[in-house]
Amino acid sequence: MSRNAASRHGPATDSSPTGREAGPLRFNGDNAFHRELKRRVLADLRDRGCDPRDSGRMYAKTAIILTAFALTYTALVFLAQTWWQALPLAVALGAATAGIGFNIMHDGGHLAYSKRRWVNRLMAMTLDLVGGSSYIWQWKHGRFHHTWVNVDGHDSDIDLGVLARLSPGQRRRPWHRWQHLYLWPLYAVTVLRWHLYGDFRDLLTGTIGTRSFARPRGADLAVFVLGKLAFFMLAFGLPLLFHPWTAVVAGYAVVAAVSGLLLALVFQMAHVVEAAAFPTPVGEAPHLDTPWAVHQLHTTVNFAPHNRVLSWLIGGLNFQVEHHLFPHIAHVHYPAVARVVERTCREFGLPYHVSPSFAASIASHYRWLHRMSLRPA
Repeated sequence: MSRNAASRHGPATDSSPTGREAGPLRFNGDNAFHRELKRRVLADLRDRGCDPRDSGRMYAKTAIILTAFALTYTALVFLAQTWWQALPLAVALGAATAGIGFNIMHDGGHLAYSKRRWVNRLMAMTLDLVGGSSYIWQWKHGRFHHTWVNVDGHDSDIDLGVLARLSPGQRRRPWHRWQHLYLWPLYAVTVLRWHLYGDFRDLLTGTIGTRSFARPRGADLAVFVLGKLAFFMLAFGLPLLFHPWTAVVAGYAVVAAVSGLLLALVFQMAHVVEAAAFPTPVGEAPHLDTPWAVHQLHTTVNFAPHNRVLSWLIGGLNFQVEHHLFPHIAHVHYPAVARVVERTCREFGLPYHVSPSFAASIASHYRWLHRMSLRPA
């Protein structure tokens, strides 16, 4: 991606301008809280001698995750001979694939990995290696989701079409009565749909959900095409040289199911739970009656903040409040940033939602799905 293209179509890396200019919906209110919070967070990082990006811990973590991915892929394709050898390797490869998404491409896509744009771009392109499109992700997640979290018709992450009702503003269909039961296994096909249909559909139609976006051109289109070719070669082409097609398809299905379930659960726990708000734009010229940063606080929930192992594995995404307020800061800093954010929220009388554990968040997500399955009062 060229420097100009990145600035036009890259993810919103701050609360300001980039995200808000992506559409007509506006935020209203006093931004004093956000200005003071930014000042405190950056001062805290500076006082502790921490660079917001280019962290040695992040580079070491990247090496560990990519090595785990390469080793499990090699073992699955070249060494596994029986189903009982292949199954645990496929599960591990699915977890490593999700780990790449949570930790490496996510920071790269948000320009949070490095001060160098080409390094961020390279890290974001690890998504292309494992079957997604880093370009389309920048629009879907970096712009639409991060700007208008939980706003129906604007945040494509809460739009599952006719499959589910995640927001009070969405139409309830008869089969939604059982969505709190049937959605869990469907989460496992999220990545499979992404690989085989979603990105191609978005590219051909020029839309993500109901939102239009600028289709990739030039170098961006080349990355899309070459990334898909590389992924299909890794997922199917190379394995078919060593294994029957039934085994290859079964192995791919397990890898996709594991990574899809992990990705869906982590991201749903942050926004589609009881504590999160689902604001509705108001006025003839639609707007939200909160500043951008306050909107993030109302719609986002942290979970399991004291679980260091979970935090390491999922790229600090249990600190979703901090991530949404400071997507341009490397996730390895989130636990420290969280202390500043929580204290500042308390001082300003603003909400700071935290679920004590991952299990508690799962339960809250279930209850929210059940609530949305009922007929509106």
